[in-house]
Amino acid sequence: MAPHGGPMKLRWPWKRREGGLANFTMRGVKIEEERRRGIFTRRVLALGGVQAAAFGFLGYRLYTLQVEEGARYTTLAEENRLSARLLSPPRGRILDRTGHVVAGNRLNWRALLVAEQAADVNATLETFNRIVPLTEAERARVDREIRRRRRFVPTIVREFLTWEEMARIEVNAPDLPGIITDVGTTRIYPEREHLAHMVGYVAPPAERDMDGDPVLALPGVRVGRSGIERHHETVLRGRAGAVQLEVNAVGRVIRELDRREGIPGPDIEISIDTELQKTVRGKIEEGTSVVIMNARNGELLAMASQPSFDPNIFNSGVSGAQWRQWTSNRATPLINKATNGLYAPGSTFKMVVALAALEARVTTIGERVVCPGHYDLGESRFHCHNRSGHGGVDMRTAIKVSCDVYFYEMARRMGINRIAAMGRRFGMGVDLDVELPGTRRGLMPTREWREQQGRPWALGDTVVHGIGQGFYQLTPLSLCTMTARLATGRAVQPHLTRAIGGRPVRGSRPEDWPSLGIPDRDMRLMRDSMWSVVNEGGGTALASRLPGGYGQMAGKTGTTQVRRVSREQRERGFNVRTLPREWRPHALFVAYAPHDNPLYAISVIVEHGTSGSGAAAPLARDLLVDTFNRFRAIPPGPRVAEGRT
Repeated sequence: MAPHGGPMKLRWPWKRREGGLANFTMRGVKIEEERRRGIFTRRVLALGGVQAAAFGFLGYRLYTLQVEEGARYTTLAEENRLSARLLSPPRGRILDRTGHVVAGNRLNWRALLVAEQAADVNATLETFNRIVPLTEAERARVDREIRRRRRFVPTIVREFLTWEEMARIEVNAPDLPGIITDVGTTRIYPEREHLAHMVGYVAPPAERDMDGDPVLALPGVRVGRSGIERHHETVLRGRAGAVQLEVNAVGRVIRELDRREGIPGPDIEISIDTELQKTVRGKIEEGTSVVIMNARNGELLAMASQPSFDPNIFNSGVSGAQWRQWTSNRATPLINKATNGLYAPGSTFKMVVALAALEARVTTIGERVVCPGHYDLGESRFHCHNRSGHGGVDMRTAIKVSCDVYFYEMARRMGINRIAAMGRRFGMGVDLDVELPGTRRGLMPTREWREQQGRPWALGDTVVHGIGQGFYQLTPLSLCTMTARLATGRAVQPHLTRAIGGRPVRGSRPEDWPSLGIPDRDMRLMRDSMWSVVNEGGGTALASRLPGGYGQMAGKTGTTQVRRVSREQRERGFNVRTLPREWRPHALFVAYAPHDNPLYAISVIVEHGTSGSGAAAPLARDLLVDTFNRFRAIPPGPRVAEGRT
């Protein structure tokens, strides 16, 4: 009951709370929605910022790639599509003085294999072998290169194909999938053995040859290995060409877009006359060396030694059997004896000893020395080639009759060093300016040189060197140089190069060479003495005078021992011709002609020829006649360059 007695009214508080709970709930929802909306807004802003940054960076990169570096990437893309390759230039030719090609180029037909185009490489090679036989070495090389290279890169199967071999390959082309023919160039030496020692030969470059020139890395390139080919290597090499090819993604050639052929090396004209050279080689035997020089300017007209070799063999590769044959030959065909053979000069050196004596003032032109047939020095006796002696002789007569005793005495008076100094002035024992790599300078011995060998120089050594024996080591080239300097009084240097690309080189004129600085009186005496050797009664080469119409020759004979003659042999009066050939003396002769107007100088050495007057002098006379017949005057100047053939 209610306090006032009326009915009690119940209150339901939860109804009011019910409205409050709803309000509370709504407020919570709103707060949650606002919180979620805030989170969404922040995420949207963050995502928008990231997107804006990404698009900004993308725009920047697009600008950089297309605007700032567009040209660079265009070039790179073009380079991926294009491939530039170098082309080997034709090697420059070598011509003789008449314009005759002595080292040229010829086409080289080759068979190539593209492995990618052959269904079965081994089957293709077997078929090729039945058509054009391959050696085991060639087959091994092809297999090795195919494994090493990519399949679309051609591999040389066979080089130097003949027309018959080419025809057989073309006829059987359907049975040779992957085989293609190609043409290149190779070196050719038309004169073969005649000019091999001077022109030289070429071979593939070795690691030591790499000098940074990309041409040397190209297939088929050859470099000079000896002679003019080696000396003028960088000139003859020429400049590489280029070909521009379109390639696909893996580098396979699609088509050729542009081609610029290589620039050949210039022609090198040398002073050798091929016909004279052939004549010389036709008249000399094994072990003989000959040098013929233009006495006025040093141009080498012929230079030969027997035996020689065929330089063409090096193009296709020297077999082991061929190499063993060359290296086992005691006559050393690979060595040019005219520039690398070392000999004692013998009596051909006596003019140098005489000039040294005059310069040292240890004698006079008219002083006479008595020759009893021997020269005694202490307990040693040195013999003259004339056992009965020459009697009293002056300098001119001593040279004419080749008296040894006179020069024993001159050498004793002045000493070895003065002789050596004069010898060097005449081009002996020094480097000569000839374009043949490996040319030996020889040896002009001195007292100091002997002491460096650990032995003292004896007076007896000096005496022996007065007649050109002893420790001398001289080449036929140096003896010819000595002769040319005696004939002209100038420091003539032997050389082979006349012109490069049609332009004459220094040394083509006599005035290009300085004077030796020796008094004219002394030089005239030497020339007159050499004239008497050939043209005056009692001269050692009187039998080798030039025939009528060729003027007069001036020269000097020489004979050098290769084996000591014992006292017992001398007492028995033995004949050297009874000795085995390898024990017989070498025969030497030097000369120039004509005497009154020197044009040509010559030196001849006949190994084991026994006598200079009997073997070397007649040969020199005949070769000088051939030289006069060939030129009939002083050789002409360098030829003006003409069109290439």
